[in-house]
Amino acid sequence: MKTRPRPVSARSTAVLVALLVLAALLRDAVARAQERAIDVRQSVVKLTVFKAGLLSAFAHDHLIVAPLAQGRLLVSDSPEVDLRFDPRALKVVDPDLSSAERADVQKTMEGPKVLDAERYPEIRFRSTAVEPKSAGLWSIAGTLTLHGQTKPLRIEVALQGGRYRGSVAFKQTDFGMTPVRFAGGAVRVRDEVRVDFEIAVAGS
Repeated sequence: MKTRPRPVSARSTAVLVALLVLAALLRDAVARAQERAIDVRQSVVKLTVFKAGLLSAFAHDHLIVAPLAQGRLLVSDSPEVDLRFDPRALKVVDPDLSSAERADVQKTMEGPKVLDAERYPEIRFRSTAVEPKSAGLWSIAGTLTLHGQTKPLRIEVALQGGRYRGSVAFKQTDFGMTPVRFAGGAVRVRDEVRVDFEIAVAGS
């Protein structure tokens, strides 16, 4: 005797439809949220520390290259940015200094008064909100962790030539660092540091 197939109830049909709709929504969400790695080799981040003081004419602005150690970009309805640096990899590249003078500046920068790189081995920027301003332009609010302290930071970023470019400034004293002084303060560096960046995304 053959068993007749049981009729599919309306409730079962509704559950099946709901599951299919949920699967489609999840698929669309995954398509919208794509995590992309930052190309650390092609990205460029530079810091400029400016001279100040009565004898600043005899001093030099300091140019520092900050290689990216790691980075990621989440492209979604709520974008996220996460950039990490190793302070021990920052390099003083002042073109007007001799190799011996650059070595002295490098040692001071890595030391306890400035980066204290051995004690605080990571610099990190993490976004908390990304606000589109216009086509190819965003205002990114986030936090910068530097010298063991975390402070809010807002950055204006523009997409130009397939790369995310911009600049931002922060004060050393906000992060517990001491601007370097020489000759009793007659030669010193300013508290403010300018950061210029050009971030490349892998596969772009």
